[in-house]
Amino acid sequence: MLNRNEAVLIFIDVQGRLHEIMHEKEVLDTNLEKLIRCAQLLNVPIVGTEQIPEKLGATSEPFKTLLGEVPMLGKTAFSCCGDAAFAAQFQSLEKKQAILVGIETHVCVYQTAIDLLEQGVDVFVAADAVSSRAPENRVLALEAMRDAGAKILPTETLLFALLRDAADPAFRSLLKLIK
Repeated sequence: MLNRNEAVLIFIDVQGRLHEIMHEKEVLDTNLEKLIRCAQLLNVPIVGTEQIPEKLGATSEPFKTLLGEVPMLGKTAFSCCGDAAFAAQFQSLEKKQAILVGIETHVCVYQTAIDLLEQGVDVFVAADAVSSRAPENRVLALEAMRDAGAKILPTETLLFALLRDAADPAFRSLLKLIK
């Protein structure tokens, strides 16, 4: 089960023109915002990446502003784990669980999930907060990640798993995010 004290949200490569052409972009953006706000509300650390930002552009708005002080680590490797700065930051957090969100599902999200699983990290992929240009690529990658051991769940399931209890003081704020 997902535990907010053991989890980190990994925000992968939501940037530039590539972000603009994602399949079901509105659904993607809505769920990305919910997960970011929930992580902030519950003090779950966030690590962000940008794939070759000098070519693909910076993190898209409104996420750049919403993420505020979260460093966006530039990378060339498709897997976040292939970048030394990401690996160092992730290891410094000493977390055992990773929630993956971002683009593209069948490239950077997939490769990151596989690498983290190989490191013994418990991987959760927010199925409705990842996307690809072609819907079939997203579906196939989600299936492959599940087959490799990742938990593929909807955003709302992950939000409530992080919260765990309606008696939590953050419950009302979380409900406002969902509605």
